[in-house]
Amino acid sequence: MRVNVSLVVFSILLSLHLCVSARFLPNISSMPPNLLPNVTKTAWDSFHNFSGCHLGEQLDGLAKLKKYFHHFGYIPENVANFTDNFDVQLESALKTYQKNFNLNVTGQLDEATVKQLVRPRCGNADIVNGSTSMNSGKTESPPALHTVAHYTFFPGTPRWPRSRPNLTYAFSPDNQLEDQVKSVFSRAFQRWAEVIPLNFTESDDFQTANIRIGFFSGDHGDGEPFDGVLGTLAHAFSPPSGRFHLDLDENWVVSGDVANSAIASAVDLESVAVHEIGHLLGLGHSSDVGAIMYPTISARSRKVELASDDIEGIQQLYGTNPNYNATAAASVQQNDTSGTDFVHLSWGLSVLWTVGMVLLLL
Repeated sequence: MRVNVSLVVFSILLSLHLCVSARFLPNISSMPPNLLPNVTKTAWDSFHNFSGCHLGEQLDGLAKLKKYFHHFGYIPENVANFTDNFDVQLESALKTYQKNFNLNVTGQLDEATVKQLVRPRCGNADIVNGSTSMNSGKTESPPALHTVAHYTFFPGTPRWPRSRPNLTYAFSPDNQLEDQVKSVFSRAFQRWAEVIPLNFTESDDFQTANIRIGFFSGDHGDGEPFDGVLGTLAHAFSPPSGRFHLDLDENWVVSGDVANSAIASAVDLESVAVHEIGHLLGLGHSSDVGAIMYPTISARSRKVELASDDIEGIQQLYGTNPNYNATAAASVQQNDTSGTDFVHLSWGLSVLWTVGMVLLLL
């Protein structure tokens, strides 16, 4: 019997288009290369064109860089039409950014600065209402004091009230997440619960949960639109808001060795979840590159263990979990060698995979 390929393909496309639940693609490394997402342009790729640019120059696209700095708090003025001129405003923003990220403070778009700028990152601002406790907001201490704390808090130091040691979290029913994805968040919450006297419990009631988690694309109504592949990965609001949003368009890896992912834009979901939970609890960004609360994380990289900077900061807010053993925790080594599983929370890649399998079988 001859199979009508067009009819089969159309039926598959129609059935998958009607289904909005998350898709899991185990053993993605075995997929044919032509079926993998071919991401050739990410949110901030154009910033590479600015390498070497400095005060007094004019270059197409610099207005987008100014909007980047405005979004993350480095340019406080909300200018409707930023220009493409490298002006004093941009130079000042660059110097503050460079100081926060431990770069040479040149005020120019040198190679190291551009490399940092294009890295995917948390969507939360580094400077809120003109106030920052990252490097640019710290006063220099005498060398003898050996100041090493880099953790920061939101303005006003908000935290969950002491009368609420048990927090619930829930997932948006629109995402229809499977247990495999939910377990990533469970592990991420537990990493913080191990060091502070707070407990986190999953709830089925999204509306009444203390923390509400959802995956969204583009403009999703909170004034902080997502920007597609890489760029901003997620954002979370300070206590007691409880809102935790992740970019639906990212290529999320849910388990295994993300470094070996066949997709260059793969992002480790647990790494991002641990970072954003820090915001939900009241931590701001840290300028310690080894800390969970450092604002950026490269694609195909994993960072899930709380650093001493993270632990000291969160314990300043909530105290110490009486069962926490700092010595034992320091000896724990990350050992995750299982095969890579991948989830892209949209149906497009699943369509390619299923259609490809049908065509191979015909």
